[in-house]
Amino acid sequence: MSRPVRIEPILESEIDDGHVIRLRGLINRFGTQTVHDRLDLDVRRGEVLGVVGGSGTGKSVLMRTIIGLRDPQAGTIEVLGRDTKRLNNKQAKELRSHWGVLFQDGALFSSLTVAENIMIPLKEYTDLSPKLMEEICKVKVTMVGLPVEAGDKYPGQLSGGMRKRAGLARALALDPAIVFLDEPTAGLDPIGAANFDQLIRSLQQSLGLTVVMVTHDLDSLIAICDRIAVLIDKKIVVDTIPELLKLDHPWIQEYFRGPRARAAFGS
Repeated sequence: MSRPVRIEPILESEIDDGHVIRLRGLINRFGTQTVHDRLDLDVRRGEVLGVVGGSGTGKSVLMRTIIGLRDPQAGTIEVLGRDTKRLNNKQAKELRSHWGVLFQDGALFSSLTVAENIMIPLKEYTDLSPKLMEEICKVKVTMVGLPVEAGDKYPGQLSGGMRKRAGLARALALDPAIVFLDEPTAGLDPIGAANFDQLIRSLQQSLGLTVVMVTHDLDSLIAICDRIAVLIDKKIVVDTIPELLKLDHPWIQEYFRGPRARAAFGS
């Protein structure tokens, strides 16, 4: 295991104009297929940004590119005031400690208990004592609405909703400034999805988080997102739902005015 790094606080002065993420000219290609073509995006500090788009528009690709799991063909990525291309390995690792990620279905290690899963980033990035790590795990477990005893269970012993909450607890282990969520309500029943939405909003407000959420769930977009980023025509359009509805684009109109949208809006 790599040596722990010193986690430095992010200073307000380091965040340009309150934007915690800034993308410029981003290009992502797979062979001859261009998914993102000179894409620009600004994410504001403290907002919940929903990312939507049709199949193949690169929603998850965008998230994976921002967090460094994929190298783009071109463009710049600034997170918390740092240009990710200009960082050495130590600096890049330190930056990663300031965000947490919830992948689909939690992406927990099945051979580890929930507590052991939550401890992974603590062991990777800190030199805290085992006892203190255990106490932090208990706090994070209860923070996401799970009973303390869930920490001793394995992912296979949990329901889908509980696994997502456990994955969220791991994403929050290091008290990050930004949380990335990939389809957080996928597979949940309507009640479970609504409860998870409210959990995200509650944590965002109480912890001052910036949340970037890839989702197709219209209910989530309406309930908790401050702005929506729509991936269309290999670019991105970001605005509130009322403003997006003014755009004369076929996909936007179909998505936000279709039968499911009308049901979600209650009209």
